[in-house]
Amino acid sequence: MLFKQQVWLRQKLLVLGSLAVGSLLYLVARVGSLDRLQPICPIEGRIGARGQAEFPLRALQFKRGLLHEFRKGNVSKEQVRLHDLVQQLPKAIIIGVRKGGTRALLEMLNLHPAVVKASQEIHFFDNDENYAKGIEWYRKKMPFSYPQQITIEKSPAYFITEEVPERIYKMNSSIKLLIIVREPTTRAISDYTQVLEGKERKNKTYYKFEKLAIDPNTCEVNTKYKAVRTSIYTKHLERWLKYFPIEQFHIVDGDRLITEPLPELQLVEKFLNLPPRISQYNLYFNVTRGFYCLRFNVIFNKCLAGSKGRIHPEVDPSVITKLRKFFHPFNQKFYQITGRTLNWP
Repeated sequence: MLFKQQVWLRQKLLVLGSLAVGSLLYLVARVGSLDRLQPICPIEGRIGARGQAEFPLRALQFKRGLLHEFRKGNVSKEQVRLHDLVQQLPKAIIIGVRKGGTRALLEMLNLHPAVVKASQEIHFFDNDENYAKGIEWYRKKMPFSYPQQITIEKSPAYFITEEVPERIYKMNSSIKLLIIVREPTTRAISDYTQVLEGKERKNKTYYKFEKLAIDPNTCEVNTKYKAVRTSIYTKHLERWLKYFPIEQFHIVDGDRLITEPLPELQLVEKFLNLPPRISQYNLYFNVTRGFYCLRFNVIFNKCLAGSKGRIHPEVDPSVITKLRKFFHPFNQKFYQITGRTLNWP
């Protein structure tokens, strides 16, 4: 009987000891990961309008967790009120371009503790039906955030839709505008590839890229093809410059964001007047996926959807050459207007 009691006691002590060691290791890992990701210090500089209070990064980490729980429906309206959560109009918008890397840019900026993203494309300014619902409808489509945070949304169709610049100007004439671009021919082929994949899923046939991009009657570039028109960046930008000065735009190199994301994100942080917080720790190359994924902490990682990084179809080299020659003068003007030269052929 005494022997059984001793065995039972030893087992009990082993279980309690394991629980204590496990809890200690978890706490060490958790605190260590937060310290590596975000140092414990106040943000050096102010976010948003002049006069807003500074806030500690550890508090922001907690707040981000609370926002995540609210989106899942695990936080009550009373908790929202107690924590001063609000739905703010965006202080910055990623206005384009389609297939330039808008989703990747938005997700990567969301690594910053002072940024809150709208998960879905709102299509408020480019959709007449949505726009007619009014600015309060738009505000209610925004995520909950803290007053010191920046809300960002992205809708790539904004860049090429004629009515959008004036509509955004009426909402906020000092808003910051982000445009992410890729080499124009590559972007056009990527645009085509996405449409092609959609057709194939529905068992529909589709023209080859060459037939769409080149006018069969003139053998010249077909400027009526939307994928080509979208890649003439300077034409669209000139329409925006009727309402906003060039200083309110920031050009992101979408090709570089794929291969070397951190320097591009640091430039955006500076443009948005955010303290530098995104580091190499937050970005890791996924060999299987073939592109960079996101690391928020030691527990939570995220890769973009499997539809990203589609393999492009082979395109006749002579068509690629013709397209690049066509885009070249527009590219040069784009560099001149924006003050940023990109490594495009």
